[in-house]
Amino acid sequence: MSAPTNAANPTAAILLIGNEILSGKVEEENARFLTRELRALGVALRRIEVVPDVTDDIADSVRALAGRFDFVFTSGGVGPTHDDVTLHAVAAAFGMEVRRHPDLEALLRAGYGDRLHERDLRMADIPAGARLEYGPAGPRGDARAPWPVIVVRNVWILPGVPSIFRRKFEAVRELFRAGPIHGRALYSREGEGQIAGALDEAVAAFPDVEIGSYPHPEARDYRVKITLDGRDAAHVDGALAWLAARLGDAVVRTE
Repeated sequence: MSAPTNAANPTAAILLIGNEILSGKVEEENARFLTRELRALGVALRRIEVVPDVTDDIADSVRALAGRFDFVFTSGGVGPTHDDVTLHAVAAAFGMEVRRHPDLEALLRAGYGDRLHERDLRMADIPAGARLEYGPAGPRGDARAPWPVIVVRNVWILPGVPSIFRRKFEAVRELFRAGPIHGRALYSREGEGQIAGALDEAVAAFPDVEIGSYPHPEARDYRVKITLDGRDAAHVDGALAWLAARLGDAVVRTE
């Protein structure tokens, strides 16, 4: 299976792994963080999935997402306990063996020191052929060096603990920078029913601009926020101007 390649408009999916998310035992933070980061980098997020700590379920999702999107980011399931099965599942998704990586073992031994338990070394057991990605700074060989991200094909395997998830992603984030996504907004005092026809016309007239409509019944001076997003700033601005003219007095403001 080869991953899609779309340098001009890269796409991504997030796979959240963990029974604790599905049971509501923890409040999920990583997808919310990564959604904002990817938007700022110009990567279009197209899918978020949540699966339990079940090897087959994870493998099925990884295989499907990797074939559809340029980047897949997993969150969770990479520790030393019985329910940390993500690395084995990713290996299963691509028919790979799991082997202990000497560089990761060395990092674990150096980082944990006397606190290292044998089970901790499970975190060095990764799919054969995976690469260790340190980001633009690269490995420095000292205590300040970031822990590498394990990457299998186009799948970036990240931990579930939010503080560690963020730290690891921030080390590699510039590797994903693409052209910006330009966004504009229009606020309407009319409800969605009244403006739906105009939105249909705008969608047809500007096919490369993504137009979204979001009711805000709690807002004081408008009823609907309309967003316009696209890679071409001139096209987005053109769509905004066209829609503002079409809606006329319904427009409260644009931004």
